[in-house]
Amino acid sequence: MLFDQINKELELAERHLMVLKAVIERGPIGILKLSEDTGMPTHKVRYSLRILEQEQLIKPSSHGAVAGDAVEQFMSDFESDICDVISKAAHIREIGKPE
Repeated sequence: MLFDQINKELELAERHLMVLKAVIERGPIGILKLSEDTGMPTHKVRYSLRILEQEQLIKPSSHGAVAGDAVEQFMSDFESDICDVISKAAHIREIGKPE
């Protein structure tokens, strides 16, 4: 109930990160290969690619997706950003503890 939307967003973020990591490590890479490598259906890979492209984390090429212009900054900020999320979750956990 209360956390359903948060869990959905975390699952989506996980999926996008899996696709991004595959593109960074194996790009240029196409949808079919990404689907095979990640175990995700092609329609989910396609959606993740669209979101990652909007964020300039990947860009299309004639041979498949490649890392985009914003990926270096994203990776540089990743640890700090994920620590912020974990910190917020820990704070919520403390609020929800019975007294």
